[in-house]
Amino acid sequence: MKITFLTVGKTEDAYLKEGIDKYVKRLKHYTKLELAEIPELKNTKALSPEQQKAKEAELILKKITPLDFVILMDEKGSEYTSTQFAAYINKKEVTTSANLVFIIGGPYGFDNSVYQRANDKISLSKMTFSHQMVRLFFVEQLYRAYTIMKGEPYHHE
Repeated sequence: MKITFLTVGKTEDAYLKEGIDKYVKRLKHYTKLELAEIPELKNTKALSPEQQKAKEAELILKKITPLDFVILMDEKGSEYTSTQFAAYINKKEVTTSANLVFIIGGPYGFDNSVYQRANDKISLSKMTFSHQMVRLFFVEQLYRAYTIMKGEPYHHE
């Protein structure tokens, strides 16, 4: 199984890029992970939030296939502890032959067309984080999930 982490826009801050790279390198020992970026929209001042979401949705939907299992990183999604998230990933590895695609949307979230295509939604917290920081938090939690599944000492209960 392959995991794709699809984001709208690039990670800009060097310290976040460094952290993301650290966990992506570590994850290579456990799974095939692809980072994919959709370019941020240009000239958005003339667009309403709904128009921006619709344009981003077109780009997002072009990046996924009908066979992908799509999981949106969304504030209204299910919340898991790290151990529960590890069990979630493990279950998907066992029961799904499809690729897992985790998506972080733009600053206004997702268009309804993306919600309709999604198979699941996950929230990292009830708190709101910048889209830049969520990327680091997600790859760290994915790494943590794999170490939990392998019984390695990274995670402490």
